[in-house]
Amino acid sequence: MMDFVQQRLDVLVCTTIIESGLDIPAANTIFINRSDKLGLAQIYQLRGRVGRSSEQAYAYLIVPPEHLVTRQAQRRLLALMDFTELGSGFKIALNDLRIRGAGNILGAAQSGHIAAVGYEMYVQLMEKTIREMKGEDIRESVEPEIHLDVEVHLPATYIADSRQRLTTYRRLAVAADEMALAEMREELVDRFGPLPSEASHLFSLLNLKLLLRRLWIRRLEAVNGSYILSFVENPEIDGAKLARLVAADPKRLRLSPDYRLYVKCSSSDAGECLAELKNLLHTLE
Repeated sequence: MMDFVQQRLDVLVCTTIIESGLDIPAANTIFINRSDKLGLAQIYQLRGRVGRSSEQAYAYLIVPPEHLVTRQAQRRLLALMDFTELGSGFKIALNDLRIRGAGNILGAAQSGHIAAVGYEMYVQLMEKTIREMKGEDIRESVEPEIHLDVEVHLPATYIADSRQRLTTYRRLAVAADEMALAEMREELVDRFGPLPSEASHLFSLLNLKLLLRRLWIRRLEAVNGSYILSFVENPEIDGAKLARLVAADPKRLRLSPDYRLYVKCSSSDAGECLAELKNLLHTLE
């Protein structure tokens, strides 16, 4: 490459790697083999490697006989031949958009990083990275773990179609707030009838999870008839308010030095206990 740049060699045989912005003013001719296999933007970039100084430049696109070239490839090559004047990159991009389509960022057909993590997570990661680059102070949000001896699921007797159940679970998992959960609850009742206890517990648990996240509680578990709420280090909550709550009801609440709140439920019914926990968390909030 250095010999070619310094004109000790007259010919460079290479791959399409040279499309990546190389600037060699002395290069005045390029032969692009099997141009029909390359994308429109890619050929445009390759063609731009020559003619970068005052010398007249030539780009030869080598293709097989016409009957071996696909219709889409023909459209790409014709677009390239039509737009040869300076500043035609935007017009070529528009043609590329018409030929290939605009993509499917909100759909299931994805490739690259977005396919690995999903659209919503991808957007969250992008937002976080942008904020980090701006120098903003970022604190990781907590994803609470919940370990309770309660049946929480959508029974097959309630939603018979397995695909429908999976779709519902997915929608529940990305519900952003209590209003979204309430709307989904109404929708299910409207479509499938009153919620069975397992489904009702599922909604209660999801509501709890939203509260736990906002209160920086990383774990909720049931142990020997009590519930243990484990806060993250330095939680962003009103410590004085929490201390007052514990002092006002010492038989039911206890706070350990390692920021664990022990809650005794006054009922043996799982649904009532979840409601009690929810009220307590609302008070804390």
